[in-house]
Amino acid sequence: MAYLELRDIKKSYYLGSQEFPVLKGINLSFEQGEFVSILGESGGGKTTLMNIIGGLDSSYTGDVVLNGNSLRHDTNKQLDAYRRQTIGFIFQNFNLISHLTVLQNVMVSLEMTTLSHKEQEARAKELLDQVGLNEHIKKFPNQLSGGQKQRVAIARALASDPEIIIADEPTGALDSQNTQEILELLDQIAADGKLVITVTHSQTVANFGTRIVQLADGVISEDQSIKKPYTAGNENELSTHTLKFGATLRMALENMRYNLKRNILIIIGAAIGIFSVIVMLGLGNGVQGYINHEIYSQVNPNALQITKNVSGSDPDMTKIDISSKDKSRLKGIKNVKNVEDGYYVQGGTQLRSGHKTAAVSFMQTFNAPILKKSITKGTTPKNGEILLTKEIAAKLNKKHPYDLIGKKITFYQNTLNKQKRPVTLSKTLTVSGVAKANTGSTSVTYQTMKSLYNTQKIAIKPNFVSLEIKGNVKNVKPVENKIKAYKNSKHKAQYIITGVGGFVDTLNTYINLAVNVLATIAGISLLVSAIMIIVVLYISVSERTKEIGILRALGASRGSIRNLFFSEAFFIGLFSSILAIGLSGGLALIANHIAQSGIHYQIMQITTGNVLFGLIISIVISLLAALAPAGTAAKLDPIQSLSYE
Repeated sequence: MAYLELRDIKKSYYLGSQEFPVLKGINLSFEQGEFVSILGESGGGKTTLMNIIGGLDSSYTGDVVLNGNSLRHDTNKQLDAYRRQTIGFIFQNFNLISHLTVLQNVMVSLEMTTLSHKEQEARAKELLDQVGLNEHIKKFPNQLSGGQKQRVAIARALASDPEIIIADEPTGALDSQNTQEILELLDQIAADGKLVITVTHSQTVANFGTRIVQLADGVISEDQSIKKPYTAGNENELSTHTLKFGATLRMALENMRYNLKRNILIIIGAAIGIFSVIVMLGLGNGVQGYINHEIYSQVNPNALQITKNVSGSDPDMTKIDISSKDKSRLKGIKNVKNVEDGYYVQGGTQLRSGHKTAAVSFMQTFNAPILKKSITKGTTPKNGEILLTKEIAAKLNKKHPYDLIGKKITFYQNTLNKQKRPVTLSKTLTVSGVAKANTGSTSVTYQTMKSLYNTQKIAIKPNFVSLEIKGNVKNVKPVENKIKAYKNSKHKAQYIITGVGGFVDTLNTYINLAVNVLATIAGISLLVSAIMIIVVLYISVSERTKEIGILRALGASRGSIRNLFFSEAFFIGLFSSILAIGLSGGLALIANHIAQSGIHYQIMQITTGNVLFGLIISIVISLLAALAPAGTAAKLDPIQSLSYE
């Protein structure tokens, strides 16, 4: 049984409905150790026959049989494996990958073997030494002569230790001296026990082999043995696989380095969109944080003041009574942590310190909505103490308002006694602290207020309560909605709510909405980036059509070709996101430095989530942009790609 057999191989090309037969029933057999020259004029079908033998062309009739096994019905994956393990191509025009060094060109084939990277490099260097190029391994193809390029092609063809070497016009572009050297190398390959099939139109080249098959007008006109074949060699000992993802990543990086200037511009363009989105998100975080900080520094957003809803535009707060039933109802609401009694009175209040007096517009007991951190100096009031606003303290001691802390002052409150007669209540209180001017009223405890009214045996009841709500500010709105749902006998809201928690939650919602809108607008540039990446990758597919054909001839699968362009898109996305993150971080540093001197707050807060979002969205957009170009590259016909100029 012959090692390789061609059984009645027929092949035609069509122009419309018109058929042009190229091969008209080829029957040949080959043995290992042969150096067979297929001789014929151009257009005689030599290259077509080579493509069929090499597994590049499956559109034919007849059969190719290797070691008794037919290749006729093999799948694309099986043909890829056949080219990787069994076939080594040497092309007339060398077909080296221009952006790879001599060493890297040979290692492309070795990337599809099970050898380690170190072993691949060692074998590539050994093969290049055998073809006399050990001193040129770091050079690029454009730095080599024609003879040297062909030697690189031979070393690459031998890299995976294939059993069949197919050489298409291997000396067509060489001078006589280089021709002789290349033929001697091919003869040595045959002498090592491999099957060498050379396609040529040169009788001189054909005479160098062990056998000449003349092909004319699609049929074999002569099959002549010149000398005895060499001894058959051992079977291929190297296991192969398609290009691993790591290999495609390395090749993508090499191509990006080769087209460095163009890729830098693409990365900058893509980075602008990511930068805009990250900056918008960071600015939104900062603005939201600043507003919340200012509000939270004044009042407790997780606290509400609740009072009865009574008729009249200016109701008498002294006549409002929050009953035990009201307090029980309010305390029973989900997430309400505590209910605290409070008392409010408007007008009729005066404070005296020495000879100085100050009128107080309204008086309110200290409760949860008033934050301790709003107190500039001193502490919260205890029973028998009073908390002053800075404005009131300045009326009593203009030059040194804080000197009042710890001092005694007299508290006066005008009201009506049981007989509805005007009386003035008074009590000496100790100043516990001074708060910011915009935090609300002068405050005492509820017990202090009760004891003040008890001096005239006047009983008071809470006319409002303060609710403290558990958890974060998002729990405030549901509590507010529950309270608003309570109706009185006139089907009106039973309670009036005072607090900033719901407002803060709503405000944050609007801020987030505004930020998202701005980020979306900024994200339009991402669409531009995606289009730019698509265009660049299509250009890359066009520029690398021959490279794709070479890789397919070496046994790379369609999936590997697709991954090659996905790898390139991945790096564009990765590098553009890194640049965008760096630029946005730099801008944040500058903006926050300026803001600190003005509002004492970091106005741009870029979180880890913002960074990860920028990184992920950049890579995802780049990969999505690569879908169409990568698919196009994977579908390219290897024969057409190899002939692309």
